[in-house]
Amino acid sequence: MEKIMRPVPGDYPAFYAGYVESAEGDDLLSALHRTSAAMRNTVGDLPAEKQEYRYAPGKWSVKEVVQHVVDCERIFAYRALCIARGETKDLPGFDENAYAIAARADLRPLFEILREHDAVRAATMELFQGLDAESASGKGSANGKPVTVAALGWIIAGHAMHHLRIIKERYLS
Repeated sequence: MEKIMRPVPGDYPAFYAGYVESAEGDDLLSALHRTSAAMRNTVGDLPAEKQEYRYAPGKWSVKEVVQHVVDCERIFAYRALCIARGETKDLPGFDENAYAIAARADLRPLFEILREHDAVRAATMELFQGLDAESASGKGSANGKPVTVAALGWIIAGHAMHHLRIIKERYLS
């Protein structure tokens, strides 16, 4: 498999630009690997009192943020799979706040959410590693916006880094 290089503007909706820019490196699989390590290093040994901490009323806890990263990765990877396999229909959007409530992450131990993260990340990496150049460059539509398979991978990596930065700045400082 060739490296999956960074997408260019136009390969993804503009509101994902910050996520793409947050991903590190120039190879998608390496970027995904780095974010997995960063997740473990940042929240893996977090004391119990910090796991459900909210830096302001109405904000998610650390557990909810990590679960949100997992849920979004599943959705973005599903979109990538669909587009890589030739799906031409617009893929649905989702309400991240409704998903966060329904996930009930604060009722689960953080180590279970991290184990889920690791499993989802391993599946994501296998998905992207198994794509040939033609599939990785596939174009489709999600939530009414054009996006490429490769861009979805970079969005996954950058989305995780974005939320890890927020955890470090607002929850752990």
